[in-house]
Amino acid sequence: MGEIPGARAELDRLGRVLRTQVVALIEQLTPGADLMLLFLSEPTVSEWSEPAKYRYSTTFRGQRPESVGAADTVRRGAAMLADAGWEVSESREVNRTLVTGYRDGSTIELRVPDHTPTVLYSASSPALALSTPQADEQPDPSRTSDTVTAGYVLCYECDGLGVCPECGGRGWLPDAAAGQRKCPECAGERVCPICRGAGQLAVSQLQPFQRGYYPELRSE
Repeated sequence: MGEIPGARAELDRLGRVLRTQVVALIEQLTPGADLMLLFLSEPTVSEWSEPAKYRYSTTFRGQRPESVGAADTVRRGAAMLADAGWEVSESREVNRTLVTGYRDGSTIELRVPDHTPTVLYSASSPALALSTPQADEQPDPSRTSDTVTAGYVLCYECDGLGVCPECGGRGWLPDAAAGQRKCPECAGERVCPICRGAGQLAVSQLQPFQRGYYPELRSE
């Protein structure tokens, strides 16, 4: 795995553009909002792929002045985005209007309710990989057919590898919603749940159903 030249610099550039635009919208449409609550200073993992992808993203709530109606807030927000070079669209949701701006893969959304002064801002940059894919290196097995101890057989679950075959020894699996989740087979412990990392099992301690995995033992 190696760093992709210029990837972090480009992601940071997109993050700065996004933050500048969001701050301008907040200051103009919902003046007085506490910008200390705008968390858009560091990228976070958006996809637990290989390699992981990062993006800048945030949500923020502000209150429009009571003297400014929802329709006017929508009009002003759309005009600000368009004037700044964003491609703008509007659509209706239940009792509110959604204004969406697109630029260089980044998205800004303004949700303006019809009857309440709350304005919800959502913003995200494109997701970028910062490093090249890591080579899928298989760990050395704990045991092989040549090194298995006398009176033992290779573990039927991991075939001598010793690590959990479901997660490959990482202890976690990718998850679309949470990013990653604990591997259920090894409970996050990384080792094979059957041989506990040994890579082999004592023949004398095999259960009847386990012996069924080894045709050479069925006649014994």
